[in-house]
Amino acid sequence: MFYREAGQFKTSYKADQALTPILQDRVGLIAILGVAFIVIPAFANDFFLTSIMIPFLVFSLAAIGLNVLTGFCGQLSLGTGAFMGVGAYAAYKLTTIFPDANVIVMVLLSGVFSAAIGAVFGLPSLRIKGLYLAVTTLAAQFFLEWCFIRIPWLYNNNASGAIEVPHREMFGIVVSGAEATPIVRYFIVLCITAGIAFLMANVLRGRIGRSWMMIRDMDIAAELMGIRPLQTKLMAFAVSSYICGVAGAMMVFFWLNAAEPSSYSIALSFQILFMVILGGLGSLGGSFMGAAFIWILPVFLKFIPGTLGFDVAAETVEHVTFMIVGALIIFFLIVEPHGFARLWQIGKQKLRVWPFPY
Repeated sequence: MFYREAGQFKTSYKADQALTPILQDRVGLIAILGVAFIVIPAFANDFFLTSIMIPFLVFSLAAIGLNVLTGFCGQLSLGTGAFMGVGAYAAYKLTTIFPDANVIVMVLLSGVFSAAIGAVFGLPSLRIKGLYLAVTTLAAQFFLEWCFIRIPWLYNNNASGAIEVPHREMFGIVVSGAEATPIVRYFIVLCITAGIAFLMANVLRGRIGRSWMMIRDMDIAAELMGIRPLQTKLMAFAVSSYICGVAGAMMVFFWLNAAEPSSYSIALSFQILFMVILGGLGSLGGSFMGAAFIWILPVFLKFIPGTLGFDVAAETVEHVTFMIVGALIIFFLIVEPHGFARLWQIGKQKLRVWPFPY
């Protein structure tokens, strides 16, 4: 953001349409990846990786999945937590049925089942929209949560009703289970999140992404221009549910190590929705910003007063977090609906033209 793009000319359409056509943007992206892949693993302790970085990446991926559906296609969903649960239970069943299979492959395949369920519940989107579609996805949340509780086959008839991550190894390294080290789990979650984010960044710039945005802006005009609303909306539901399913599988396999149906309740759906609202609708970068703010804010509220000699109770931190998040949601919905991502763009634009006002 401390640079101007003047003098960077393109001589081909391929160079002009690159993901990062500006040199400084490419340098900044490489720097961020360098920090994520090199600096953090080298200096972070197990607590920082397990309690902050891994859940941050998991929630960022889930926010990307919801942003694909709500931010880019304009279809409101309140069933994100349930679709994450489908991915978690599917990954658990796959690792049980195929005990010798690669657990990372099973986690990626679990999103296929979540995509199928999401496409089924996305069928009403052709006829209804807005609040009515949100109620439909809310019904999916309650129905799937009921399945997680009432169908013993999903959790292998476990007396506790919970799913427990099995011990799995890859190339002699433990990658899942209680014995897996935080650094190994962090690298797995980071690679999956970065790979899917990079893939979606390219998909959203192509024909599929443009068709989603056309449906979001005006579905009738998009249909008149040759876009098929049913296929486009169902694809958005399927892709969004796939990403959320993979995030849900990573949540239990590489973070919690065990999960109950309550882990994927309606509270999780609203939490992911708040991340998207605060980060910015229709922005992949905003998904990371929103996830970072909502997940890391309670940690700062707990530890910063402790460093200053003030002891803050856990319930106080939770209440203050609710107050701050609620106030910011109202603020962004009124003042800046595109969230932190738009504020970041405005800040960069102001620095580009500084010291001039415009």
